[in-house]
Amino acid sequence: MQGKPEEAAAPTTKPATKIEGYADLRKMLDNKDIDAISTATPNHWHSLIVVWGCQAGKDVYVEKPISHNVWEGRQAVAAARKYNRIVQAGTQARANDALGAAYKWIQEGGMGKIKVARGLCYKRRATIGLTEGPQEVPASVDYDLWSGPAAKEAPHRKQFHYDWHWQWAYGNGDLGNQGIHQMDTARWALGKNTLAPSVLSIGGRFGYKDDGETPNSQIVIQDYGDSLLIFEVRGLPKESGSGLMDKYRGQSVGTVVECEGGYLTDQGYTSSPMAYDYSGKLIKKFTMSKEKDDPAMKSDHFGNWIAAVRSRKQEDLNADILEGHLSSALCHTGNISYRLGEKVKSKEIREVLKDNPAALETFSRFRDHLEDNEVSLMSDNAVLGAALTMDVKTEKFTGDNAEKANKFLTREYRKPFVVPESV
Repeated sequence: MQGKPEEAAAPTTKPATKIEGYADLRKMLDNKDIDAISTATPNHWHSLIVVWGCQAGKDVYVEKPISHNVWEGRQAVAAARKYNRIVQAGTQARANDALGAAYKWIQEGGMGKIKVARGLCYKRRATIGLTEGPQEVPASVDYDLWSGPAAKEAPHRKQFHYDWHWQWAYGNGDLGNQGIHQMDTARWALGKNTLAPSVLSIGGRFGYKDDGETPNSQIVIQDYGDSLLIFEVRGLPKESGSGLMDKYRGQSVGTVVECEGGYLTDQGYTSSPMAYDYSGKLIKKFTMSKEKDDPAMKSDHFGNWIAAVRSRKQEDLNADILEGHLSSALCHTGNISYRLGEKVKSKEIREVLKDNPAALETFSRFRDHLEDNEVSLMSDNAVLGAALTMDVKTEKFTGDNAEKANKFLTREYRKPFVVPESV
């Protein structure tokens, strides 16, 4: 339908209320008329904003991952509890009540004992380029505020925004970017409410040389003793030159839960989980509630937070800050194992995994995937991460690698942007 420009430009509603903007969030937090805040800053700011927000008497919606490291995530939980704040993690798949029903069914033995919950992040990530030195900060950015808790160092990446995800000072790789959603649903499926007692990661940044630091190909094995959570990151395509991505049991970005009598697949968010036997026959399908018009319904993740802000009941939340902390921390511990690792021959990795059939099979597919992208682990070795054990009550590492690993549980904060020891 066409009309005159002035007709198209004519307002159809009354002007909105004037909104006051803030460059410095601390000034916004001082505003007593603001009751609740939502944040989608880079990862390195998330936990500090939660702590400051709770201290200022605000309820908080914090995007995933809720932390940049394990310790500060636990501090965010402590702040929410101390100040009785309603804090929701932005893991939107928690709004899918079909997932909740499906996971309850398998936890009750619907397909026999749960063996492995697999989180998949097969998502194309091209090179971010290779710079020859420090890059200029965009004129629109207050770099002191942007850097916040991180060291204020000149950026070394061509694209200032978004590509910070692939640098350790600010991001957590795709494991903590897209992958946190699937890490969360995999842990949800297992019904685990702690970190894993042991973790091992394998991976590397393959296919190009650039300013990225985080792996674009990664396996994380979180061993709970009675079951495994295995996560896979693949940033390269199905094969060299392809525009397609690999799939595992029909999924590229999703969760696959393997049980004795079959497996459950889902893509999170608004998907319908499907249960199959190992011949591929559909056993059961789960569907979301259709009652989405009411923002108080759990199927509306942001609306669910607002409803909980009004009810003042933390139990009304889809994804309380504690849930966000645990799933984010599983990403962090996987990355810590990787960062403490060394490049080794493929046969050495296979030797380490020989007593874990599910992990060994995952590594074999990992190797084949890289070969399809013209990367041979015969010449370009993968990183075998440190095998780490953890005291899940204290959320600190134990054993031979504990001293080195525990240093990665937190960071050196740049004043005044410091996550406090006592919230």
